Order: sequence, then C-alpha cells, then structure tokens
Amino acid sequence: MAATGKYANAPTRGDIEAIASEAFATIPHALAQHVAEVAIHVVDFPDDETMEVLELESPFDLLGLYQGISLDRKSVADTLSDIDRIYLYRRPLLDYWCESGEDLYHVVRHVLIHEIGHHFGFSDDDMEAIEARASG
Repeated sequence: MAATGKYANAPTRGDIEAIASEAFATIPHALAQHVAEVAIHVVDFPDDETMEVLELESPFDLLGLYQGISLDRKSVADTLSDIDRIYLYRRPLLDYWCESGEDLYHVVRHVLIHEIGHHFGFSDDDMEAIEARASG
C-alpha cells in the first residue's frame, strides 16, 4: 500500500485522506453500504466549539470524531438538516503515530473504524469490549 510508506515530510491532509480511502475500502461491503453517505473530512485540529463541548484540555486529545445521528437513533420520519460526518484530526494523528511507533495506515484505519462504530450507535465502551474480544 502506497499510503504506508516512509515520509520525508509530515503527511499532509491529502496523504491522510488517501490512507482513509484505502482503509475504507477494506471495510466489508455489508457495513460500508451503511456509511456510504457519511462524509469523511481531514482537518488539522478540532475546532473551538468541539474543544469546548468535549471539554478537551488540548487539541491533541482527539484523533477523530463522528458527528451526526447514529443509525440506532435515526427514523425514516426524520428531516435531515445535515449529513453525518467523520472528522480525522491530522496533527493529533501524526503525534500519536510518532509517539506510538505504529504504522500510520493502521492508526488511521483504527480511528476511522472507531468513528464508524459511533455511526452504528456503539459507545466507546462497546467498541473497547469488541476489540478486546477480537484480540483475546
């Protein structure tokens, strides 16, 4: 995969978008079809409003965020005012990547799948339990 190669400079937003696209392509179709309408955005940091709402001490505290109405709470009677979105935060992702030594592709894929889990209505605790069962 080209996206997992070495970087002479810090990966750009375009690089992270390419990695996210590659990672998204690995998600089973049965799941991916339910997130096809979710927009994926790569930005450097969470905005001030997100920082305040989530009571973050640092913009580096958040790697990704799902914004929208999860599938378990959506109704066909709902009037959609906006599309669901997943934000991947480039600078915190890069910091985590450098500190952890993990492959950047795997870091981005993990965060993307985690945020997709929120789209399906899973809590952080639900996803930690799923990951623990999968790796145990």
